[in-house]
Formats: sequence, C-alpha cells, structure tokens
Amino acid sequence: MADQKQTPAAQTGDSPRGFAFALTAYLLWGVLPFFMKAVAHIPAFEVVAHRIVWSVPLAGAVLLLLGRMDDVKVALRTPRMLKMAMVTAVLITINWGIYVWAIGAGRALETALGYYINPLFSIFLGAVLLKEKLNPAQIVAIGLAAVAVVVLAFDAGGLPWVSLSLALSWGLYAFFRKTLPVGPNQGFFLEVLLLSVPALGYIAYVEATGQGHFFDTGWADVAWLMACGVVTAVPLMIYANGAKLLRLSTIGIMQYIAPTMIFVIAVFVFDEPFGTSKLIAFILIWAALAVYSTSMIMESRARRGVLPSPAE
Repeated sequence: MADQKQTPAAQTGDSPRGFAFALTAYLLWGVLPFFMKAVAHIPAFEVVAHRIVWSVPLAGAVLLLLGRMDDVKVALRTPRMLKMAMVTAVLITINWGIYVWAIGAGRALETALGYYINPLFSIFLGAVLLKEKLNPAQIVAIGLAAVAVVVLAFDAGGLPWVSLSLALSWGLYAFFRKTLPVGPNQGFFLEVLLLSVPALGYIAYVEATGQGHFFDTGWADVAWLMACGVVTAVPLMIYANGAKLLRLSTIGIMQYIAPTMIFVIAVFVFDEPFGTSKLIAFILIWAALAVYSTSMIMESRARRGVLPSPAE
C-alpha cells in the first residue's frame, strides 16, 4: 500500500504494480463525469458534503488495515499539522465543489482544460513561491498556456474561471499538501475527518429544512450519495499506492489520461459546444504539454545518465 517502504524498483524505475495502480486511478477519475452527471439533480454542496462524510469510514478502514492510525493520532495532537491539514482540506473542498458543479452545469470541457493547465500552473507556482528557476521549455509551455487562456477569455468575454479555479485550487492543494508530514492515506483521512464536522452539519440542515436528497427523494438518491464516498476515496487511495512505485516523469505523463478522457466524454458523449476558439485553446494547451513533457523526460534521462554522449 502507499505507506509501505519504497522498493528498489520504485527508486530506480517503474514498477508494473505501481503502473497498474496509477492507471486504474486515472481511468476511474476519467469516467467520474458519468457519476457526476447522474447526481447533477442534487446541489453541488450536498454532493460534496456526502463525498466527505462517506469517505471517512472507507479511509479509516484502510488505515486500520495498514496499522497506520497512530500517525493520525499524532497529527491530531500537533497544532501545526492540524492547521496545515485545515488549509489543504479547504482547498480540496473548493476543488471538489467547482468540479461537481461544472459537470452538472454542462461545463465538463472547462474541467478538462483546468486539469490540463494544472501541471503548468504548478511549475509557475514553484517559480513564484519557491523561486525555482524555469528552463526555456517550461517558459515556452507556460507562455502557450497563457495564450490559450487569452483566446478563451476573448471568445467568452471573460476569464475561463472554472478552468483557472480548478488549476489554482488543485495546484495550491498539492503545494501545501507537501508540507503535511504524513503519508497520502493518512493525510486524506485527516482532511475528510476535519471536514466531516461541517459536512455533517450541512447535511443535517438541508435534511431538516426539507431540501436534502438523502431521505426524502427515494432510495436511488440514497445509493448515489453513499456511493460518493467510494468514487472519492477509492481512486485517491489506489493512486497513493502507485505513485511511490513510479518515477516522477511517468506520473507526469500519466496525469493527462483523466483530462483526455473527460475531454472525449464532454465532446462526444455530453455533446458540449466545441467551437473554433476552444479548438485553438486546446491545441495550444496540448502543444504546451508536449513541450513540457518532452523537457521533463529528457531531464529525467539525463539525471539517470542514459542520454547519448557527443561522441556517440
């Protein structure tokens, strides 16, 4: 599992087991829009609240199975770790809320664009907050992404806020999540545990005022809302199991699987409008990701000493 010690394969190359885990997680995230469409008749806040509440027992069961619940106990007794977990919990809630709302509102294409932009935004974030030096390929990639945003803004008469908000919230979440000194499974459980208090309060409020969908609108909605925990926790924990068994460059390439699937679903299944401006923007983003990925792979090979020498 994700909390196990890394194997030599994880340190020097890609483990087939890790690849299978990561691929499974990305495929599950890729088909998640179908689930979100099925619950589109339920307000996004209520869906997010149930994603949080039903994730707690699943994540808790995994930690008990791994015998890593002591890490969570330490975190709960450490004020600094609690504060950082609260920050990441708020950021992931914002990300989930925008995503759930956007899919239900027929804006799945914008979510795909947001997750395509995310790795480029993370590079930009590292340059701004950590003063990391950008290489020429990264500068070109960020520039192409910026042009894509301008094209969409010009076409729509405003910024593509769904895409930018998803990239911003997830980028900041990943940035601050690195400062939380617990494993991925423990961190996820800690976040949903902290969020479960306001989530339960919100669910109780909407049910008490007759606005909820858990008791009053039939067993189908009960099943959908309980399943929110499964579709939230399971891919995240499967991904956590695979990430430590793969090289960063491999994860960097695989992260495009989910937004590509969302893009295909949005255009060919949900039949969302895909005009010339969006086509241009996506071509620019794909070009930016090609430049970024090529540079990342070459740097990874150079660090492992497999690039050919000038004499070859």
